[in-house]
Amino acid sequence: MEPEKKSMQVLTTIAALSQWRAYATPPIGFVATMGFLHEGHLSLIRRARAENNTVVASIFVNPTQFGPHEDFQDYPRDLNRDFALLEAAQVDAVFTPAVNEMYPAGASTVVEVAALSNILEGASRPGHFGGVATVVCMLFHVVQPDRAYFGEKDYQQLQVIRRVVQDLHLPVEIVGCPTIRQPDTVALSSRNVYLSLPERDAAVAVPEALFRAQRLYTAGEREVATLQAAVHQRLANEPLIRPDYVAIVHPHTLQPLVVVGLEGGVLCVAVWVGKTRLIDNIRLEGS
Repeated sequence: MEPEKKSMQVLTTIAALSQWRAYATPPIGFVATMGFLHEGHLSLIRRARAENNTVVASIFVNPTQFGPHEDFQDYPRDLNRDFALLEAAQVDAVFTPAVNEMYPAGASTVVEVAALSNILEGASRPGHFGGVATVVCMLFHVVQPDRAYFGEKDYQQLQVIRRVVQDLHLPVEIVGCPTIRQPDTVALSSRNVYLSLPERDAAVAVPEALFRAQRLYTAGEREVATLQAAVHQRLANEPLIRPDYVAIVHPHTLQPLVVVGLEGGVLCVAVWVGKTRLIDNIRLEGS
């Protein structure tokens, strides 16, 4: 007789999570999300499921990582759909706290990763990574996972979290997982839902620009200016796209490169497609 399948626990308070966590079987894998789940999130869940005895996910739209004119209020939410997807993926528990549970009145502590937070996304979204680093530290503290899984699409976020774990000696293994793309190669993102049909068609120019530069790199081009020009040329052919930045940076320090060296680089882009801001990146592997 097969053992009875346990239903997924939905936990809304830190106290309830702590009580549940006391009886969870390690190792524990953790996937932090802001909900409105897609195949990218589910790929992280599946990796966590394959590598751990217990899997915890969180759904929390974190207000401190949104700027004053960003989309916190409008960020897509569908908890019932998310719960169904997580249960089908065999998640053991999902933590869905209210904002005042995570940030009680008077909360004022912020975790900053200065060297990585004020460039690229940080330059365009001041304070964003302070919000990310702070909420991730809180989630790691209450979930106490052995491993935590993050997508490489948010490459700078992944490096910020790795630095937090290293600098604060947190006992968590950070596992980076590949970007998941739709059949036309557009990276999956919860914000894709904002795009109109013409804008969604235009968004294909972003990965096409990245792959164009990657092909040049594979053919031997190492000058950053030349690789960036290839990206800008492709984006310029799409009138609905307005680039924010196109940068090639060191894979660990995120400092801008002039020439891609032996350690390789990461080509990072952020664009506006209509009123929607999208990010993407691709590795230029060392050789």
